[in-house]
Amino acid sequence: MVSDYLLRVLSGFFLKHKVLSIGTKYYPTNNTEREYVEMINYTQTMLIEIEKANITTNKIFENLINEVGKENIPDNKRFIEIKPAEDRVDEYALLSNIIMGSDRYLYVEVFNKGRIVQEFADIIKRENGTIVEQSTSEIVAKLLSKNDAIRVAIDLIRVGNNKDISVRAAVGMTGAASIERSINLNREIGEVSGVGFTKLGGEFAVVFPSKFSKLKGEPRLYDNYLFIDVIDSTKFIDEKGRDHLVEIMNDIKAFIEKECKGKIEGYREGGDDLIANFPTKDLALKAGIDSAWHALNNGAKIRAGIGKSRREAGERAQLADGIKLWNPSSLIVFDVADGVYGYFIPSEFARSIMDFVSHKKSKAFLIFLLVFFATFIGWNIGYWQFGIVAIFLAVLYAITT
Repeated sequence: MVSDYLLRVLSGFFLKHKVLSIGTKYYPTNNTEREYVEMINYTQTMLIEIEKANITTNKIFENLINEVGKENIPDNKRFIEIKPAEDRVDEYALLSNIIMGSDRYLYVEVFNKGRIVQEFADIIKRENGTIVEQSTSEIVAKLLSKNDAIRVAIDLIRVGNNKDISVRAAVGMTGAASIERSINLNREIGEVSGVGFTKLGGEFAVVFPSKFSKLKGEPRLYDNYLFIDVIDSTKFIDEKGRDHLVEIMNDIKAFIEKECKGKIEGYREGGDDLIANFPTKDLALKAGIDSAWHALNNGAKIRAGIGKSRREAGERAQLADGIKLWNPSSLIVFDVADGVYGYFIPSEFARSIMDFVSHKKSKAFLIFLLVFFATFIGWNIGYWQFGIVAIFLAVLYAITT
């Protein structure tokens, strides 16, 4: 919509950063998704671009090597692009990852009528995967993450190839998505062993036209630190008391530990900041955005940063100091590919203005005309004060109608 675009452009002008979305167009299908969508739309949470990601096929391949681990990918690989990635961060895909988590489905299909499916199922179980469906030639399984699913798929391909059995694997957010990805890959390369996956709106695959030996690599484990700091905590304590701050921080701490599998690594009761480590980045994002909403509901604002080290998380949280509309607002800063992005939660005052612009366009247009003509006429006849009077009358009109 034109009004949505203009609002994003206007907000981006004041924030000095591109606004990719205000609220979300994600369509919820269950109560959990509905709660997130309603909260994002109610708070007019913005996805902003702080440093643009350089999204290219070569960069995606480099990220794959880094994330899965060079030692987990054989040298005889061939990386192919089935559908190019979009040169932007998709707010819909990002939110779905936060809500649905990092679990991924792995679809495996055996060609050449090979009798190896049960051996594959045993390997998947040893890798902490769950078998969802199994037949004589296919498996649908659930793994802990996309990287785990790709790593396990490569090992299954190795076992199959060494027995002259071609193996097709594909990774998706649902079993149906992984099967569809496998079909697309089969259409592109035929019955050559390989694993397909998506990344930033594109479809890619790693294929293995020849045999390779057993890999010695271990699953890649990453730290995902979340740094949270209450903005202007001294003023908050003066107005609402330290006990209220302690209550908010204890609630956030409990949510991180119980709902997001986070490990608190730095928090002193009565303090205004904490740092926690999470098994996956989507859990850190979930903890950050939920903490910001909880603080907002209790009259506080937070700045938060997510990074692979404590220092990186802290440095990203500090970026919030320079990103504001009028006054500092809650902001969660994180990386996507090699770019830096943030979830910015406007203040109640800013949301009121945005709501007025979005839903009361005719009133806004009348106010603009009044101020413009009064200022223009006053300037030409030597009475610039007309503009001040017009602004006062416009504000009065907006409040009382």
